[in-house]
Amino acid sequence: MPKTVLITGGSRGIGRATALLCAERGWNVAISYVGNKAAAEQTRNDCREAGGECIIKRCDVAREEDIISLFTVALDAFGSIDAVVNNAGIVAPALKLMDMDVERMERIFDTNILGAYIVAREAARHMARTRDGKGGVIVNVSSMAAKLGGANEYVDYAGSKGAIDSLTIGLAKELGPEGIRVNGVRPGIIETDIHASGGRPNRAAELGPNCPLGRTGTAEEVAESIVWLMEDSSSFVTGTLIDVSGGR
Repeated sequence: MPKTVLITGGSRGIGRATALLCAERGWNVAISYVGNKAAAEQTRNDCREAGGECIIKRCDVAREEDIISLFTVALDAFGSIDAVVNNAGIVAPALKLMDMDVERMERIFDTNILGAYIVAREAARHMARTRDGKGGVIVNVSSMAAKLGGANEYVDYAGSKGAIDSLTIGLAKELGPEGIRVNGVRPGIIETDIHASGGRPNRAAELGPNCPLGRTGTAEEVAESIVWLMEDSSSFVTGTLIDVSGGR
């Protein structure tokens, strides 16, 4: 019986690349999107062409009820969830902290921190052996910004990803006895749409050559690390964050 993965923010970028790789390996895939339904539908169609079944569901991860509904739909479709990729996140245009308003910070924190924590909670509730689950895997998508700080650009985003690192480490210890592994990846300069969302569409091209490997990374390279953390080949790995950053 195929395994099932739920991916938040699965319609574009790293989420889409992860969905496609999972589909190629025979997983059932449930992806969420928040605004771009056409992109989600394209990803669903591409996953099916790649050999996996895929469903899509609109979900604003800043809303608890949306997350609960997402899990319900995925469980109704596939019966169980073996892995969750906690990927949905946002960034805002570059500003120094002294110029940020509270509304901006709340939006970042509600999506990137609270949303990720609720997604992880719902995954744990389904997977925990003490709640009649069969265990599973959670992979959190953090960022190298958590280590580098995001100075002069987005210390709010960087701080939100620092919270994801802490969640990964603490939850791995908390859920290990439940048969649930929790790991994370920290992408560096990756060629995705997030740079345009932050007001610098050429950011990856500008910064990529400064990495030790001399280039930007791809969403597919990040997806390879995520899927490895989901599979049995990483069965003794938990509480770990993999930097997919070209050495940055």
